[in-house]
Amino acid sequence: MNGILIVAHAPLASALRACVLHVFPDSADAVSALDVQPNVPPEESLAQARVLVRQLGQPNTLVVTDVFGATPCNVAQKLVDGVHSKLITGVNLPMLLRTVSYRHESLDALVSRAMIGATQGVIQVAVTAPQNQARRTTHDQDHRDHQQ
Repeated sequence: MNGILIVAHAPLASALRACVLHVFPDSADAVSALDVQPNVPPEESLAQARVLVRQLGQPNTLVVTDVFGATPCNVAQKLVDGVHSKLITGVNLPMLLRTVSYRHESLDALVSRAMIGATQGVIQVAVTAPQNQARRTTHDQDHRDHQQ
């Protein structure tokens, strides 16, 4: 198993973790989050990140951050060793969902799965108008139109 640490600008890391736990509630022990606060020295954020990695208690950790070159990424770069921990920037929810789904694979395979999940999760969706639907112009409380 691999641990997953999300390091991002506050409150993004916690929000992404909450979304992951909404889909995979049983993965709470495997996914941790560090919200990097403004005006907190990077050394303090790094110390917090090290504590979180230890708390994950996994032999390997995938660390994901939001923006390359920003403080969360700079902190994470000092955290990872490239062998037992690896770093990916540009985190998004599809990446995390894919990562949690495959966290049992090797760390290198997990990095690949995460990258694929991130890129395949970004698609343009065509906007279409409802076809052949009459518009209701009056409000009828007895008429209920449920769509599921």
